[in-house]
This record gives sequence, structure tokens and C-alpha cells, in this order.
Amino acid sequence: MHASLDRRQFVKLGGLSSVAAAGLTLVGCGGGSTATDGGSSASAGASASGDISGTITAVGSTALQPLVEAAAEQFMNDNPGVQITVQGGGSGQGITQIAQGAVQIGNSDVFAEAKLDNPDDASKLKDNQVAVVGMGPIVNPEVSIDDIKMDQLKGIFMGTVTNWSEVGGQDLAITVINRASGSGTRATFESAVLGGDKVPEDFKPQEQDSSGTVAKMIAETPGSISYLAFSYFSDDFKSLSVDGVKPEEANVEDNSWTIWAYEHMYTAADPDAATQAFIDYMLSEDVQGSLVEQTGYIPVTGMKITRDADGNVTNK
Repeated sequence: MHASLDRRQFVKLGGLSSVAAAGLTLVGCGGGSTATDGGSSASAGASASGDISGTITAVGSTALQPLVEAAAEQFMNDNPGVQITVQGGGSGQGITQIAQGAVQIGNSDVFAEAKLDNPDDASKLKDNQVAVVGMGPIVNPEVSIDDIKMDQLKGIFMGTVTNWSEVGGQDLAITVINRASGSGTRATFESAVLGGDKVPEDFKPQEQDSSGTVAKMIAETPGSISYLAFSYFSDDFKSLSVDGVKPEEANVEDNSWTIWAYEHMYTAADPDAATQAFIDYMLSEDVQGSLVEQTGYIPVTGMKITRDADGNVTNK
């Protein structure tokens, strides 16, 4: 889907969902130099100067869409000479296109090292961690359970558990809805839940390209289960606790809830002025101090631990 709006609005490409119907238009974005301090070094005046001009094309993760949409709308209101075109398509596409120089920004839920054919090529990009996103299992609201064990969740997504009665629910067939293979949300979920085990080749659940489509299908499909970023959680479906731990911000911050990821915004090593200004704005207090939490994400500054590209977790 394409929509061409005036320069103070988003040019949106794809990824529309029930979230948009509720008043939040979805977009995807990414970019930046590595920063985990919540943007204290960002240019405080970048969003208000009004003298920046240029066009920015951003491609990638749909999990990051709500935050980038809100930030970009504000940025363009203050900088009418800048137009931002945004497209989803998944983290893999975002990293591939920024690595090829096809776009100004590629956004991802995973480190570039995990998506590039040559992980060393990640050193040619600038990585900016603009937020943390919690992710968790969601089910159709008619599913009777509210909590599931991690090994049971793994069994569902490995295809060995096929009925809700096997995990304490009603006698109802389980319909698994996956994200597409290039999705960073999928990569994050499978890393945390499957622990490196490979899904049997004969288990082929349906796949969807966007978080918005997943949200709509789970709300409408009896017995269904999938996973989404916290920013997509709504009353249209039910989120599950895992091993008694609720999918909440505080549990992500201390790694009690292990299904989470940094939101990366990748740019070229030397981005143009408009792109750098937008990245600076993403790291400014205007975004980090308000929009990050308002749109369902977690400020990097709130994390009590860090996690590197190899998955190693250390206390701050």
C-alpha cells in the first residue's frame, strides 16, 4: 500500500494494521551511530532548527514502526524541508538495503551481524540502539490459559504440541502464525524460545510479513497463537505470561523476561545531514524522554543489563 502525503506527513509504504485503525499509522525506520546513553550526546536543537532539507528513505522492521512514525511526524513538523519515506519488509530487508546503499536508514530488531552474509560487513555501518522492545506470545482471546511454560511454548512452535488441552487449556486445535523468515521479531522470539533448535521441516505454519497482519489474524482466528512486540499489544487478543513472568517493562529491564531485543537504526558510515539530524532527534530527550515509553518501548537507559551481538548478558 502506498500513500503520498504532504511534506509534514509520513509517506507510508506497507505495514498497515489494526493498530493504524485505532489511530496509530505504522511505519518502519532505522539508522545511526552506536549509542546506548539515551541520546545525551544528541543535538538538542536538531528538531527545531527548521533549516534542514533532504529526503530520507527508511526500510525494515515493522516492530519499530509505531515509535518511528511518531518521532518522524514531529521531526517533519519542525523541519518542513525534510521528507521521510518509510517501508516495512522486515529486519533482513532493512539491513540488506542499507548495506547495499539503497536507502538512508535500515532498521532492525537484531544486530546486523546476524543478517549479513559476511558479518564483518557490519563494521561498515553505524548502529544506533534507539530503544529496547519486549516481545511475547499472543493468543486469540478465547484461548483459556493465561500462563505457559517455556518448554510448552517451544513445543507449540516446534509443532509437537498441537492442542491447547496439552498445555492446560480447552480441547481446541492450535493454529500457529509465524512471521516471515526475514523478520527480526521472529529471530528474537525463536532465539529466546527455541534455544537454537531447528524447527522440523515438515512443520510449516503460515507466515505473515507484518506485525499488523499478525495482530489482526490472531484477533480473528480461534485457537491461534503468534508473537508480537509489546508496542502492538491490545485488547483485541491476549498476551501470555511465561513461567509465571508477565510480559512487562520492568521484567525486561532485569532480564527476567528474556524475549526482547534492541531496536537498531543503521546508517552508512557517513550519513547525509538530514539523516544524521533525524538520528540525533531519535536520541534526543524529545523522543527518549517521552515517545519511547508512550509508544510501548523501553528506554535503553532503563536497562539493568546489556546484551551483545553474541547474546552474552552482563550487568550494568
